[in-house]
Amino acid sequence: MALDNREFTARLAESAAEVEAAQRLRYAVFVEELGGGGPSVDHARRIERDAFDDIADHLILTDAARDGAVVGAYRLMRADQARAAGGFYTEGEYDLAPLHATGRQLLELGRSCLHPDYRGGAGVMHMWQALAGYVESHGIELLFGTASFHGTDVARLAHQLSLLHARHLAPPELRVRAREFQRMDLLPPEKIDRRRAMLETPALIKGYLRLGGTVGEGAFVDHAFNTTDVCLIMDTARLNARAAGIYTRGRA
Repeated sequence: MALDNREFTARLAESAAEVEAAQRLRYAVFVEELGGGGPSVDHARRIERDAFDDIADHLILTDAARDGAVVGAYRLMRADQARAAGGFYTEGEYDLAPLHATGRQLLELGRSCLHPDYRGGAGVMHMWQALAGYVESHGIELLFGTASFHGTDVARLAHQLSLLHARHLAPPELRVRAREFQRMDLLPPEKIDRRRAMLETPALIKGYLRLGGTVGEGAFVDHAFNTTDVCLIMDTARLNARAAGIYTRGRA
C-alpha cells in the first residue's frame, strides 16, 4: 500500500523504531505545539503514546528528502484490534453504541498529525490515498474518530461548533453522543457567522466534511489534552465524488 510521488511515501509502520518516530512527531505537535499533556506524555523520551499504540496499526508519511523522516502519522484501529485492547480509544469520550449496532466493519482514525512544514501540501493526500487502500483491503464500512479544536474555551468556539451541529450532524442511526456532554448548538442558526466558522475550523475537520463526513452529538472538552473534541463519522457507502477520486487516484 505504499504510494510514492517525488519524495513522499505513505505506508504502515514496519518496526518499533518507526512507531516511536510517529510518537515523537505526536509529541512535537500535540504537546510542544498545542500544549497537550496527561498520562500519555513521556517528557523524558519526548514521545506521546498510550496502551492502544501496541495494538493499532500506524500509518506514516516519510520524506526521502529528509532521510526518510516521519513527517505525518495516523493511528488506525479496526474492531478486532479494539476488542483486544478492551475497546476503542474514542469510547472514553463518546458512546459508540449506534456504530456497534450497525454490525458493519468499523475503523477508528486517531492521533492524526503532520509536521508544520507539510501542512497544506500534498502530504495529506498521500496519507489519505494510503488510508483508502487500507480501508479497501480490510473491507471497512464506517470510519470514525475524534478530531480536535485547540483549547477548551467553548465560548470561543461557538460559531464553529454551532455550524457543525446545524449542518453536519450524523444521521440518527449513526449519531454517537459525547459522554461528558458539551452542547454544540451554542448559537441559533441565523446568528452563525459561517465564513468565520469555516476559517477557524481545523483543516482536518474541514477535509472530512468535504468528503461527506458528519459529526456526533455534543463535543467533549479534554482538559488534559487542551482540546475540544468532536466525533467525526464517515460512511464509505455515502462518500461523495471527491472521496471516490481519492480512493481511485493513482491506481492502475
